[in-house]
Amino acid sequence: MPAAPLPPDESQRLAALRRYELLDSASEPSYDEIVALAAQLCGAPIALVSLVDEHRQWFKAKVGIAAAETPRDAAFCAHTILGDEPMVVEDARADARFADNPLVTGDPGIRFYAGAPLRTADGHALGALCVIDRQPRTLTPLQRGALATLARQVVAHAELRLAAAMLAQALVTEKDLQKLLPICAWCKRVRADDGYWQQVERFLVERAGVRPSHGICPECAYKLERS
Repeated sequence: MPAAPLPPDESQRLAALRRYELLDSASEPSYDEIVALAAQLCGAPIALVSLVDEHRQWFKAKVGIAAAETPRDAAFCAHTILGDEPMVVEDARADARFADNPLVTGDPGIRFYAGAPLRTADGHALGALCVIDRQPRTLTPLQRGALATLARQVVAHAELRLAAAMLAQALVTEKDLQKLLPICAWCKRVRADDGYWQQVERFLVERAGVRPSHGICPECAYKLERS
């Protein structure tokens, strides 16, 4: 069984896959609905959103199959990510690439496969949206186009998920920045929220409920002794 060659952008592709933080994430209705629709439109008993990492293909969403992942060496989707267009295998037993594949000779008994690559805006294929049947068959041009369209929707959902995560992090960063305390480098007074500058002791009393006591640190005491 010949394994699929690695894409020329493999290292960048894997970095992009990790950036989206989809691997091993919880089930999400948006992806579940897409695979259900893909299965219905293509008349296939199995549909998957498959993400291909170094050693496996992991299923972000699935219908008609119990497995959560398979080895990359046996993954049809590892071949799909090499191209830009949907890959269709009408009869896996008649295809030299897949005839002795354990997913063909054993469970789930793949005979037909069609997958559209999940290609990001910067050109990296994260995996594939695929439909599978246990009987040889093909797709109509309309079904092939629908599969490609749904694959783009999977990527769009991933982009929205990433944008939401980046926005949340930006908001956290903004809140952290707002916690910075402006202190005059010359007189050491503190600028309060109302814009007025006040002695740090007063600021601590009013804002933190801390009543400071005064002393002298060893470094300053040494400097005084030397002066």
